[in-house]
Amino acid sequence: MASSRLLASLATTKELADLFSDQSVLAALLRFESALSRAQAQLGIVPASAADAISRAGVANDFNAEAIARDARLCATIVIPLVKALTARVAAHDPIAARFVHWGATSQDAVDTAMSLLLSRAKPILARDHAHMAQSLRALSEAHAKTVMLGRTLLQPAPPITFGYKVAGWYGGVQRSWRRLDTSFSDAVTLQFGGAAGTLAAYGQQGIALAAALGKELNLPVANAPWHAHRDRMAALIADCGIYTGALGKIARDVSLLMQHEVGEVAEAGGRSSAMPHKRNPAGSVVALAAATRMPGLVAAFLAGMVQEHERAAGGWQAEWPIVSDVIETTGSALAAIAGAIDGLTVYPDRMRANLGAARGVIFAEKVRMLIQAAIGRETAENLLADAARQALKTSRSFLEMLRTRPEVASLLTAEQLDNIDCAEDYLGAAEEFRKNLLEG
Repeated sequence: MASSRLLASLATTKELADLFSDQSVLAALLRFESALSRAQAQLGIVPASAADAISRAGVANDFNAEAIARDARLCATIVIPLVKALTARVAAHDPIAARFVHWGATSQDAVDTAMSLLLSRAKPILARDHAHMAQSLRALSEAHAKTVMLGRTLLQPAPPITFGYKVAGWYGGVQRSWRRLDTSFSDAVTLQFGGAAGTLAAYGQQGIALAAALGKELNLPVANAPWHAHRDRMAALIADCGIYTGALGKIARDVSLLMQHEVGEVAEAGGRSSAMPHKRNPAGSVVALAAATRMPGLVAAFLAGMVQEHERAAGGWQAEWPIVSDVIETTGSALAAIAGAIDGLTVYPDRMRANLGAARGVIFAEKVRMLIQAAIGRETAENLLADAARQALKTSRSFLEMLRTRPEVASLLTAEQLDNIDCAEDYLGAAEEFRKNLLEG
């Protein structure tokens, strides 16, 4: 289902748009503040009554996101106006408890931890859609393990492959990319807690224990040290999202090309045209290709922000939030689009066979060359076969017919070899073994 935000309707999904909505972001930030006070109360750093009051006041729906966003521009962080608003709400019921809001933490602790909380919720959404798509790709590959089609290199006809092998290649690309992405999610989703300069000095000797308690409260792993200005783990997540989206874009590119009228070998369920009633557009592939087009710029922007100053960045970190949300939403948009496209894909084996035939057998020139090259040399063989292929394409005769008229070639082949020159099934090599390897890998 598309996002209700019109400008982003092709760049996200409803689930991910909701996840990164204002209310969801506020809830994650307030969850950090509440968990911080509870962890501090456990260690006797703040009164238990203060933790209770802060937790009761931390309800996202009670905060004015527009006002917080406006005031954030004055201090380069949304945490300062949020903490001010939270403090006011706590003070309205318990002025003493209000003194302990955000006690000893820094703005980036709240922002980075909130993003980790959001990412921890995004991962299952992506994992569910990936598992569904992967299962669909496996089934499609198995169903067409013996469906022969043209291979295409540089968009030109090449020796035959099977559609099952092609789909297994798609599957292999997204599976390898997903495994890397899954790992980078696990590495990046961690608690951020370092205080003003990353030393937790405000808590004396209790800093390490407090970090452990806070991680437990939020169900987040605790990094071996704060990572305020060290963005490598998050950068790996962003880069792996880019690679994964590129693998999805590869599927989209192939499907859209195979769906061209002149090719006509597959068809998505498709989208309609506002002007041409006859059209059946590759809508899912278009959405995925749009995502793959946007993604490299987002990844580059994040990487550019990694070069941060000392213990706290002046601009690099502040640039990240919209980039991270855009990257996750873009990834999810591409994934959902391809999953839907594969589910609704119609395959036309007869058209694949017809396109094989339309090449008039010239795609088997390599096969013939390998049979005669030892006898007459590579260059001579290539020249003879290139000329035969040109003549076949210029006339209505097949490549095999042209070979039979050339004694310098035909004399080097047995009758059986000549008869089987244009048999696609006889020139698939290890396609089936590779297909199975890809599905098992």
